[in-house]
Amino acid sequence: MLDSIPLQAGAIYVMDRGYIHFKRLYALAQAAVFFVVRARDNMRYRRRYSHPVDKATGLRSDQTIVLTGVDSAYDYPAPARRVHFFDAEHHNDLVFLTNQFSLPALTIAQLYKSRWKIELFFKWIKQHLRIKAFFGTSANAVKTQIWVAASVYLLLAIIRKRLGLRSDLYRILQVVSVTVFEKSPLLQAFQSIEAQASADNPANQLNLFS
Repeated sequence: MLDSIPLQAGAIYVMDRGYIHFKRLYALAQAAVFFVVRARDNMRYRRRYSHPVDKATGLRSDQTIVLTGVDSAYDYPAPARRVHFFDAEHHNDLVFLTNQFSLPALTIAQLYKSRWKIELFFKWIKQHLRIKAFFGTSANAVKTQIWVAASVYLLLAIIRKRLGLRSDLYRILQVVSVTVFEKSPLLQAFQSIEAQASADNPANQLNLFS
């Protein structure tokens, strides 16, 4: 699919390491397009320069490198940037490869974090807003139903934030699905699940596994 995406010069394409194909990445660079991709553990390279980083932010290194693998050095002959970031929240070492040299190293890591949030967004849609059957099979019909599912997710998120609800989006979705045709205030419809949420985690009682 990477070959079929229309490229926009100056844009930054953020991808997982499953998309690492150095010949294609070099084609992106040649088209004045930037990429940020997770580097593979077995990537062979030689460091040219090391740039200072603030390790308090989670950064471990910011390097200018050249690839030294037999195939990768041929397919991507230009210098690249290698950013090493430690995710303290999940105790995970993340290494990014990019052709973007002007942005701060922390911004490179944050770009990938934003991509992960988008992936979680679609994962939630697939788990909870399941489309059991399509009313049409044309490209436009399928896209329309997917956009409707995405719109439902966003509306629920807005309702949850504006009403200050503590229940998760899945519970809110269940309430909406059974009360969608009832004329009653939204907050009144959610009172039962909010009471249940409070009972599940009382404020005056310690939570053993918090």
